[in-house]
Amino acid sequence: MLQPMIEIPAPAQTRLPRSTAVKTPRLGFLGLGWIGRHRFSAVAHSNLAEICAVADPQTAATAAAAEAAPGAVQVRELDELLELELDGIVIATPSALHAAQAITALEQGLAVFCQKPLARTAEETQRVLDAARNANRLLAVDFSYRFTRAVCAVRELIRRGELGKIYDVEMVFHNAYGPDKAWFYEPELSGGGCLIDLGTHLVDLALWCLDFPPVEKVTGRLLSDGRSLVNPETEAEDFAAAQIQLRGGAVVQLACSWKAPAGCDARIEAHFYGTEGGAVVRNVNGSFHDFVAEQFLPDRSHRLLAAPPDDWSGRAVVAWTRRLTEENVFDPEIERVREVAAVLDAIYSRNA
Repeated sequence: MLQPMIEIPAPAQTRLPRSTAVKTPRLGFLGLGWIGRHRFSAVAHSNLAEICAVADPQTAATAAAAEAAPGAVQVRELDELLELELDGIVIATPSALHAAQAITALEQGLAVFCQKPLARTAEETQRVLDAARNANRLLAVDFSYRFTRAVCAVRELIRRGELGKIYDVEMVFHNAYGPDKAWFYEPELSGGGCLIDLGTHLVDLALWCLDFPPVEKVTGRLLSDGRSLVNPETEAEDFAAAQIQLRGGAVVQLACSWKAPAGCDARIEAHFYGTEGGAVVRNVNGSFHDFVAEQFLPDRSHRLLAAPPDDWSGRAVVAWTRRLTEENVFDPEIERVREVAAVLDAIYSRNA
């Protein structure tokens, strides 16, 4: 089990919430790296919320963000955000901080939108879920690929039964680059390597597209520089492969990597094979942003389901913001994130 750098607070007892009607949410943003800035921009352009505060240890980052949100208070830490009258907070900080920061914000009555992973382990994830439920506050995780038109099109095919019974899912996410922040390579800070960074999306998409059937067995292998990891608690993997057996007979096979010699910037694919046909979501020309979806028919023909352009990467945070304009209450659907975390724990050979 990973030991936290900072203490993860135990969830508080259920408290009386403020009014759940938040027509124009007052939001704060914690962490303004590349992802944080992008999510900030998506909310700013949505005009659904008032951006009241931005927080980052780098004052240049908060100053740049404040230019797009005149009047936003510039601070450095979460504690300073919590002193303001906010309805919700968007967290985009290093992974080791997510659980504690989310719990603290939830216990103060704030809704939370958090970068993935919500926490480094299933145990930490459960503590955040407990805090959200006890506080009766809206919690969401940035599983952004769910919001691509391509993924949604394939999921609808599956749910309508047009592919028949799904028996095989094959997914890859190979990145020709590695993260540019040192903390990604320290499992105590990140929770792991490419698996928790990229594989999180693959596991979530496979289970989400299949409506989260129970997981029966998980096996996996982790490598670094071509050799098996001795201890994933102290060393970050740059390649991971796994097989996930689901109740009902379907098998999910996935692989992900950093710094892969894939012949392009990235190779991202999700193949679904069923008794009545198949479907694929894949990136175009190595792009991290452009995706197509195709359906494969029994007569070996295929048809296009979705194609670029598709400006999807900020849709998850905008969807959370829109939901917050209606009500700030706990959504039980978020509990599925623990199932994703449990699969990752099994691949990492952790005891949940």
